[in-house]
Amino acid sequence: MPFSFPKVYPILDSSIIPNAGRREFLRQLGGKLTDAGVTLLEYRNKTGSDRELLADAEFLREAMPAGKVKLILDDRVHLVEQASFDGVHVDSGDAAPAEARKLLGPARIVGTYGGTEALLPGILQEPADYFSIGPVFATTTKQTTKSPIGVEGVRKLRKEAGTSAVFVAVGGVTLEKAAAVLDAGATMIGVAAAIFRAADPAVEFQRWMKTLG
Repeated sequence: MPFSFPKVYPILDSSIIPNAGRREFLRQLGGKLTDAGVTLLEYRNKTGSDRELLADAEFLREAMPAGKVKLILDDRVHLVEQASFDGVHVDSGDAAPAEARKLLGPARIVGTYGGTEALLPGILQEPADYFSIGPVFATTTKQTTKSPIGVEGVRKLRKEAGTSAVFVAVGGVTLEKAAAVLDAGATMIGVAAAIFRAADPAVEFQRWMKTLG
């Protein structure tokens, strides 16, 4: 049975994870998010060592069982299998989607960057399950030189792509703006700071899901 992509795609950036009590923090966070109904989550760690990443992955997988949550690793395709994760997200400059698909096989999820003002040439022919678009608004959790495209930019990319592509709108999307971004053609909203810098990320995730339906 094909995976049903949710409207809200939490992106856990390692910058919010404390060094002290790291395992307990991830155990509690992952458990609460699972209980809150998270079915897809990306773990992003741009600066940590492979060892740190694998340790975090072990804690997350323990708290977010494979039968309930799909865990996506940012960038490091070579660690997906070892981490027991369900897929990878590769951006421009990382491994190509075709390379990731070759390494991971057909059963795992491969996500990639789709474009900003326009779709990347030929991107929809790549063997990817979803395409991130944006930044939609200004973002503080990921370094980028790309200008925000706004809601109308999302609408333009959807028109360019047609109806079948799975789009993840990323970059500064707040709950107040999320419905408009989905209405413009996004399949999912990739959310980092708006969820994980809340006092209780699990409660905040539930608030998003209840509001967006």
